[in-house]
Amino acid sequence: MSDSDDKKPLSLGRRRLLQGLGAGATALAFPHLWLPTAARAQTAGRGQVRHLIYIRLSGGFRFTTAFNGDVADEFNPFGGSDRRAPGTEWGATKLLERASWLEGEPNKPRRDLGMQPVTSFTHEMCVLPCVDHEPFSARADGGHGTGLERFLTGYVGGATGFLTLVNYGVRQRVAEAAAQGKILLPAFSLGEAGMATGAGVYATYRPPVLEGSSFERFGGDPDSSLPAWATKVANNMDARFRQRLHVALRGGVETYEQTRLATREYGRIFRDPLLRVSVDANDVVDGISNRELRTLLGTDTQGQRAALALRLFHFGCPAVFLNQGGYDYHSREEAELPMEMDSANRLVSGLRTALQKMTHPEGGTYWDKTLVVLGSEFGRTTGGGRFNSANGSDHGSDLATRWMSMPFMGGVITAAGKGGKSLGSVRASDLKATGKVYSYRSVLKTMLDMLGADYEGVFPADAPIQDFFA
Repeated sequence: MSDSDDKKPLSLGRRRLLQGLGAGATALAFPHLWLPTAARAQTAGRGQVRHLIYIRLSGGFRFTTAFNGDVADEFNPFGGSDRRAPGTEWGATKLLERASWLEGEPNKPRRDLGMQPVTSFTHEMCVLPCVDHEPFSARADGGHGTGLERFLTGYVGGATGFLTLVNYGVRQRVAEAAAQGKILLPAFSLGEAGMATGAGVYATYRPPVLEGSSFERFGGDPDSSLPAWATKVANNMDARFRQRLHVALRGGVETYEQTRLATREYGRIFRDPLLRVSVDANDVVDGISNRELRTLLGTDTQGQRAALALRLFHFGCPAVFLNQGGYDYHSREEAELPMEMDSANRLVSGLRTALQKMTHPEGGTYWDKTLVVLGSEFGRTTGGGRFNSANGSDHGSDLATRWMSMPFMGGVITAAGKGGKSLGSVRASDLKATGKVYSYRSVLKTMLDMLGADYEGVFPADAPIQDFFA
């Protein structure tokens, strides 16, 4: 009789016994491959935030000079900070101490509003020292093109931008609000078109990309200027055109029609004075005025975009993406990186201060309901020295390029008891991982999870990070 004969249920059979032993040995040797079928992917923090601010430190950032600095001089030539807040486990560096925007009498209004150097609140930030595009690959991806594609979509050649996934993931929330007569703004990319790609089922969920830092051009309502008969004629023409098209060609037209309808509905919001962040208005909305936002975040493009992000949240926007700085310092990094970090520090500190001051319509503060995350397309290396021969740094295939030491902050992090924690670690001498390594796609999926977004079918081999809530 064969091993599979169901008349002898108590006999495993030689082949099945060997198969079972082989599977057991595999599970012992490679526990990361052995996943229980009943495991739930979502984290305990699912849906705990309503808004996400995702900041790219543009050009490839030397993370060990800021967020993983307790390492050898070749990885962090600027040294560790002795001013980091008590309870900070991760390697905050001297570059995070920089705060020229708090110095002197002209900056007293910022101090009065509560702004502090980043090192004063490092205990509120959780850092993942070892985030890698492909943890099981033989080498790092240090390419500007491919690294950025991974950052924007999760894959080289990825067809769907992360913010498109956000909009798709919260579609049910948007539909429920619309059924109640409330329009929620989608996620916005403030200056990066790659975050807004998407085709097929994702096409209608691509986020708007705003190249400037305001909605000043939305000064009038063109639809309201048309008489009723003209609007009816235009709508009838659109309907007849669509009906004459072959069914296979209607998808693009439907996408266009939905986009135009959304733009019409959003136009009313875009004309709201609250979004005029370039104006020194004293009207207090959500516990803060635009004048105070300009004081905290600055009046340059970076500051106005950050202020606009916070105001977009007032209208239900779930996420905003920002580019900050330019860190591709193949030369002059020793002199220029500290100045660029001074600007990044102001952005982080200003956002923290504003979020903690702002009251959320659902109760509590915006800090309680917002996650702020910083990343880049890869890290940077010098191949053994403090700087390269041009006093800069490069990118290649080594661990210094590989590790993106990404900081997370917001009420959800402090409430989970992970403020100041380091989820992972490296050996100081050579950056070899001595703790957990996370895939970049897992980071993206974690952000979707915290937003309560649907991510079924998204990055199926990468689970959201449970360690934030363990």
